[in-house]
Amino acid sequence: MRPTFRVLARYLEPGTPTGLAGLWTHSTPRSTLLYLYGTTLNKLQSIPETSLYRQSVEAVTKHRMGLVEQIEPPGYSEWAARAKELVSKNPEQFRVASGRVDGSEARTVKLGDRVFVIGAKHEAGDIRYEEWDGEADEGGELEGIRTPAERKDQVIWAERKPLEDHEKIEWEDEPQLTAEQVQELEQKIGSGLIEEVIQVAEGELRIIETMEQSRIWEDLEDKPVEGQWEYFDRKGM
Repeated sequence: MRPTFRVLARYLEPGTPTGLAGLWTHSTPRSTLLYLYGTTLNKLQSIPETSLYRQSVEAVTKHRMGLVEQIEPPGYSEWAARAKELVSKNPEQFRVASGRVDGSEARTVKLGDRVFVIGAKHEAGDIRYEEWDGEADEGGELEGIRTPAERKDQVIWAERKPLEDHEKIEWEDEPQLTAEQVQELEQKIGSGLIEEVIQVAEGELRIIETMEQSRIWEDLEDKPVEGQWEYFDRKGM
């Protein structure tokens, strides 16, 4: 349950307590849920259609995705037009997963007719650790004849983009849902706070990725012996 002063606010401030220990107000719940649900539906395609798990998760995910799509924050259409124009004018900045020596990255992910920008930027930390020039400490250069495996590092160094040559692009976050819209969405979904719904969606996606990696729908490599899964009954007593 959210604190009383948050219920009365027009917008929920990201990073503030939600009322649940260790759970903070999410900055972009709508776009995050749409991305998670879209990725989940895409990942489910690798699981056989006859799977009851796939059928149930697809039904719940599509239902919740539809509820999220119905609610748009104020100014969303204008923001979407500006974001689409920014991505089209600067495709190189959103194409590579990582090209910065400081670890910053940005990439576009297309799910159906939607395009999501997934980014992570380098955050300034303690000044004692920020005095370096941005280059990672990879030790001294090896001398003498190098093997092909050792020469792979030279390709990485050559393809890196210097910090000073990187063009900065100001990305505008999606407009926030109002507190009233968030509360409406929470009531429609009926699974607690929107932040809890996001955690459930993230957990479901991790489960599907594990199932996909393990290919659990295939036959066991080691077949169970006869009677292994039979337990005590009246006949055996």
